[in-house]
Amino acid sequence: MKTELKAKFLQHILDKKKGDEGFTLIELLVVIIIIGILSAIALPSFLNQANKGKQSEAKQYSGSMNRAQQAYFLENGSFTTDLNSLGMGIRSQTENYIYAINGTGTGVGNNGYSLKAPLKSYVGVVALSIQSGTSEATTLAVLCESNNVGALTASVAPSFANTPLEPTCPSNFSPLKSK
Repeated sequence: MKTELKAKFLQHILDKKKGDEGFTLIELLVVIIIIGILSAIALPSFLNQANKGKQSEAKQYSGSMNRAQQAYFLENGSFTTDLNSLGMGIRSQTENYIYAINGTGTGVGNNGYSLKAPLKSYVGVVALSIQSGTSEATTLAVLCESNNVGALTASVAPSFANTPLEPTCPSNFSPLKSK
């Protein structure tokens, strides 16, 4: 081939490649639609995970309050309704939850009730259980999660089953399985 013909042929190939650069409008629309569908699927899942992270604070604090109540009973022979007496160093109110204790001489409810609508509330119930026919006493505890999301305005009273006394979840609460 002649040099001039070779140069024209190479120029033609280079011009053709330059014309193929970039994306068409259809290709860009398809990519945008795919990104939109993926974000519509992922966003609710992400928001749910954020709420679960916030709820883990109350779950952890209520469970720790249960264990602290059991230790307090072992040392003092009674339960306490004062959060500071447990010596845990937690605040009675955070951005998402209020922590409070209510109860009687035979048991207490360690509340972590939500301040925000998308969060669940938690209550830990600790009871003094005396076996019938013996003088043996033990403290039993259960951690409960509200069945519905939503802000609560007051502490939930503890709930107990009779003979021997066992902690149970209050109405509208379900026990959490220990892992």
